[in-house]
Amino acid sequence: MLGKTKDISVSAQAWLDEFERSLGKPDPAALDHLFLADSFWRDVLALSWNLQTIAGHARIAQALKALAPPAAPTSFTIAPNRAAPRWVTRAGTSNIEIIFNFETVIGRGSGIVRLVPDTADGDRLKAWTLLTALDELKGFEEQLGTSRPRGQAYSRDFRGPNWLDLRNAARDYADRDPAVLVVGGGQAGLAIAARLKQLKIDTLIVDRETRIGDNWRKRYHALTLHNQVQVNHLPYMPFPPNWPTYIPKDKLANWFEAYVDAMELDFWTGTEFEGATYDDAKGCWTVTLRGADGSNRTMCPRHVVMATGVSGIANVPDIPTLNNFKGTLLHSSRYEDGENWTGKRAIVIGTGNSGHDIAQDLCSSGAEVMLVQRSPTLVTNIEPSAQLAYATYNEGTLEDNDLIATSMPTPLAKKTHVMLTEQSKALDKELLDGLRNVGFKLDFGEAGTGWQFKYLTRGGGYYFNVGCSNLIVEGAIGFRQFADIESFTAEGARMKDGAMIAADLIVLSTGYKPQEYLVRKLFGDGVADRVGPVWGFGDGLELRNMYARTRQPGLWFIAGSLAQCRINSKYLALQIKAIEEGILGREADTA
Repeated sequence: MLGKTKDISVSAQAWLDEFERSLGKPDPAALDHLFLADSFWRDVLALSWNLQTIAGHARIAQALKALAPPAAPTSFTIAPNRAAPRWVTRAGTSNIEIIFNFETVIGRGSGIVRLVPDTADGDRLKAWTLLTALDELKGFEEQLGTSRPRGQAYSRDFRGPNWLDLRNAARDYADRDPAVLVVGGGQAGLAIAARLKQLKIDTLIVDRETRIGDNWRKRYHALTLHNQVQVNHLPYMPFPPNWPTYIPKDKLANWFEAYVDAMELDFWTGTEFEGATYDDAKGCWTVTLRGADGSNRTMCPRHVVMATGVSGIANVPDIPTLNNFKGTLLHSSRYEDGENWTGKRAIVIGTGNSGHDIAQDLCSSGAEVMLVQRSPTLVTNIEPSAQLAYATYNEGTLEDNDLIATSMPTPLAKKTHVMLTEQSKALDKELLDGLRNVGFKLDFGEAGTGWQFKYLTRGGGYYFNVGCSNLIVEGAIGFRQFADIESFTAEGARMKDGAMIAADLIVLSTGYKPQEYLVRKLFGDGVADRVGPVWGFGDGLELRNMYARTRQPGLWFIAGSLAQCRINSKYLALQIKAIEEGILGREADTA
């Protein structure tokens, strides 16, 4: 009986063999008995050409029976040179985790299956979760390692252009348009452009900043990344091993510049994407670009990838009487350095990461600061609590950990984060009690799912404490509730209790509007309505319109942390390559 053997690898391969045999049988029941009743299958392009999650053994079996025949998956084997099958605990459940390889008609893939003994069926090992993910298209493999391109040294033309001449000509786009235009040169834009480069897809990045990396370089002076270096690598080029645990913004910005050069990415700085219209008959966009010198360029790429972040337009709420204020009023995106406000008074409205960091920066620079809370906020210490979610990245390979992250279906990821949130609340109890004592309103995410799902659903609403919370508890930074403000005056804010808070500066750390606002601005109402919401989950188990085909042919979205962009850029690039090679249709399946 499967599962009775003490040899985990034998049991693992036995399940994979039976799974492969069952895929070839017409009766879904042949597959049904291989899965627990409460199980999940996440397919990332391999069988469905979608990013999709299916829950429940009966639905999984039906979906596999429908999708497997055209894909013809075969050769399911334990992956060599990767973590061996082993007992682990995921989402509170002990299971055998198996990394495997397989092939389909058009490509090669990898996946993870987690097996759990079914006590209702004689402890037979059954799948609790299954991931099938496409890694490469047959005939269009990336040229890496031993298959790297030979370059000019192999066959040189001493009188022709050298490498630099060719790079400059390629970057100028004087005689051609790119197949793909990437809008935004942060981690999302660099990751997808690097992936497309390896698939030989002509790709141009445009960014309105004057220098590569300015989208990080121009942020406030004290900014560092809040998650650790081992999680944050870009594709193909890991950070050097001597880098600090928490990467300073200027160091990351300089790395972006070096990355573009090393990966030979075509990048136009000082270039504003002003909008585009799509020609269904020709299958391409007409794009308007404006250079820093005011010049215009029209291009006709077949694909536009929006890589402008989770959101691109600052949210400046209409706050009654705020226009009475005569001092300096800034959105947090325009804040630079607290040293400009030494000896001055500041009000910071908003208690997410930016609000706290700006308040702490101002305080450290000798400003008198009042932090104002508009809505309950999740607070967790940056260590160890905020890093609990990344524990797997502290061991094993980046490749394995990225696949593990990809393999976790949303319901189980939520369960995991509820557990991590409870753990962090216990670790941070003293701090949280201190915040409550000064009137700070705390929350811990919808259904207690913590900061990660706040990010995935709304892009913010939390703070990783690097000291500002302690300053609030100690009284070094003042704290009030927004609801206690009666009105704003020329000099600051008048409170309902009659107190006056004088200010030379008010910073609105009020976040950003959802990305669909930017879509509507750049592409018009028709495209925005067709695409719908971007980011968040809605009623589904996948992020909406992210990393996959949308209902608008040729329009793609990529955003998120460095890790999210590194992982999902591979899958987005494979879809574009498949469309370019005629393997995949342009339009998303809307069924």
